[in-house]
Amino acid sequence: MAENVVKRQVILDTETTGISTAEDHRIIEIGCVEMVNRRLTGQTFHQYINPHREIDAGAIEVHGITNEFLADKPSFEDIAEDFLQFIEGAELIIHNAPFDVGFIDHELKKLSGEKRRVNKLCTVLDTLKMARDKHPGQKNNLDALCKRYDVDNSNRELHGALLDAEILADVYLAMTGGQVSMLLAANEEETVTSTPSGSEAEEVIATVKSRNLKVIRASEEELAAHEAMLEKVQKSSGGECVWLRES
Repeated sequence: MAENVVKRQVILDTETTGISTAEDHRIIEIGCVEMVNRRLTGQTFHQYINPHREIDAGAIEVHGITNEFLADKPSFEDIAEDFLQFIEGAELIIHNAPFDVGFIDHELKKLSGEKRRVNKLCTVLDTLKMARDKHPGQKNNLDALCKRYDVDNSNRELHGALLDAEILADVYLAMTGGQVSMLLAANEEETVTSTPSGSEAEEVIATVKSRNLKVIRASEEELAAHEAMLEKVQKSSGGECVWLRES
């Protein structure tokens, strides 16, 4: 009998003073939420950080975090060990991972002692790359994905690391769950003759239960139109349409 494998993932987002580590821009906020076997555990890591440099005006327009607000916040070196302990061994789920990972590695290089890198502590899944593969030629920023997958981001007036991580968790679950799987999980108590096996079924069920993902069901009008089309197919073929058989 196969062992139950525990998969720990951490959905992560950062806010920064600017867009380039080459100009020594720094992290000013880290937000993480933990998920185990596709179930959000409620465990989070959230920290504002004093970057000891000015924040670009353009960055403030994006996230609303000011130099004054960060003046009494700890430095990255003060929170580094707690942060690394939270993410170590997990699969990090990040939207546009090279950006956030690059900034974290930039901060780690500044620490004294043994030099560490994110890819030595964790594996990384980039949801932006995943979205581009699934939806080529379309907008795939977080707001566009929320709209596409019907994820509520109405509280997102400005970017914020923890809020964005929570929203990304919903988007990731929707992107990787699938409507058929969610329907199956929503009706798990019914007798089903063909279901995903083992851990796959458990992951699907955990997805729906943990975040109440929206299941889109056909309306009465759509069902009636579907039945009419099947009857038309049956008449035109002169035979029996198998989908019209009584179950």
